[in-house]
Amino acid sequence: MPALPAKPFPPEVHERLANDARELIARYPVGRSALLPLLHLVQSEEGYVSSTGIRFCAEQLDLTTAEVTAVATFYTMYRRRPAGEYHVGVCTNTLCAVLGGDQIFDELKQHLGIENNQTTEDGSISLEHIECNAACDYAPVVMVNWEFFDNQTPESAKQLVDRLREGQEVSPTRGAKLCSFKESARILAGFPDERPGANDESGAGGAPSLAGLRLAKGEALPGTPGTKVVSPRHEGTEA
Repeated sequence: MPALPAKPFPPEVHERLANDARELIARYPVGRSALLPLLHLVQSEEGYVSSTGIRFCAEQLDLTTAEVTAVATFYTMYRRRPAGEYHVGVCTNTLCAVLGGDQIFDELKQHLGIENNQTTEDGSISLEHIECNAACDYAPVVMVNWEFFDNQTPESAKQLVDRLREGQEVSPTRGAKLCSFKESARILAGFPDERPGANDESGAGGAPSLAGLRLAKGEALPGTPGTKVVSPRHEGTEA
């Protein structure tokens, strides 16, 4: 973390963020419950959680900076150094790893010339290995600003970051068109996505995600009417 004591935000920034903070805090019966959204809020201002951001959160919630720092350093979604405009996370947990996640991560590091938790010199891309993106049915998965890019390969991942650096419009496999890391942090803080049509682009569960639901409902095997992959639990039981 940056050296202490932390400087305050400039007055105009402080006033704007304080107005946002009051709105967030009012949503909770206990004010300190708003700490996670407030950390996203300050991250949306600077692109990471700085000592200034920690000081701001502590003042808004009547906490110590040590208490805020303990939370900010526990959750990996809070950056401890400035993120690029596009934060690329590569899942390297078990399923993604064995299906190519480790290779994707290694080749992206070489392609971008950076290591884990570093940012390219032009400030466009930061890279991080993620323990789990909670999308095993689409493995291997890459996330950009927490939006999903499914079924990736080393080549498709390199093409993705190249398009981002060139300023091309990129749409996730599922979800709205990408916004910047700071914009995504503000949405995660709990403020609406103001882009026209963005919410309508959010989509729903894809076929792999819904497979378990189909099985639970007793889906029949293809070409074998009446023969079920898995019978629903209630079949064959007494009422």
